[in-house]
Amino acid sequence: MDYFELTVNIEPREPWSDILVAELAELGFESFVETESGIQAFAPVQIGDVSSILKETCIHNNAEIQVEWKLEEIPHQNWNATWEESFDPVLVDSRLAIIAPFHDVADFPNRDIIVIQPQMSFGTGHHQTTYLMSQFVMDLQEIPARVLDMGTGTGVLAILAEKKGVQDILAVDIESWSVENTLENAARNDCSKIRGLLGDIDSIEENQFGVILANINKNVLKRHLPDYAKLCSDNGLLYLSGFFTSDVSELEDAAKKVGFELVEVRDKETWASMKLKKVEL
Repeated sequence: MDYFELTVNIEPREPWSDILVAELAELGFESFVETESGIQAFAPVQIGDVSSILKETCIHNNAEIQVEWKLEEIPHQNWNATWEESFDPVLVDSRLAIIAPFHDVADFPNRDIIVIQPQMSFGTGHHQTTYLMSQFVMDLQEIPARVLDMGTGTGVLAILAEKKGVQDILAVDIESWSVENTLENAARNDCSKIRGLLGDIDSIEENQFGVILANINKNVLKRHLPDYAKLCSDNGLLYLSGFFTSDVSELEDAAKKVGFELVEVRDKETWASMKLKKVEL
């Protein structure tokens, strides 16, 4: 699949770059990279006329800012090079380093290491939400028999779950390259308990997951919540991320309607993660 790379320079950068990321995510853009002067946003070319999409955002006819933008089409085969240029290690507290094969392990002493080949899943927000979700997984007190990693991306959370001791992890994504990348990264990290599944939420024919991990975006999470309730075991845990702190109340209300209660919220640089528990309605 070919992608658009949208580069937007904004003056002043804050708070407009964060607002623009949130708006573009709602309008179909999938991944983002922060730059010194704004953002880069990525979306499948099937998204359509980007200039028309930008008219629905905060940068259109906004007298408070100066904006320059350009659009480039990137062939699928160039993704690795594109993302290697922008991928920095994700350092979670003093416990974990999520690095790429081109990083030197010796630069991250006294940390657990996960090595992944970076793909489109890493961009603005994903570092923060990966940090928060990884922190939650590392803090698990009771290790569930089975974990569902929904929207697995590069498989980081699935790999971390296995390293934590989980014996059965189902990693699901709607993109074939993501499932392939997850299984490759699992092998790269000597993980053998991870199964890949290509498809959306309706492709899952199993249930009774003790933990469900979903680091996607607000709209997808809201749509999936009733299914998460069916897939999660009684008293099981649901971890959500991929949204802003301002979205927490909306997601909490939606989750409550299908049988989840909020346990904890964590945030990092305006991004948030939620821990919820399934309860009887």
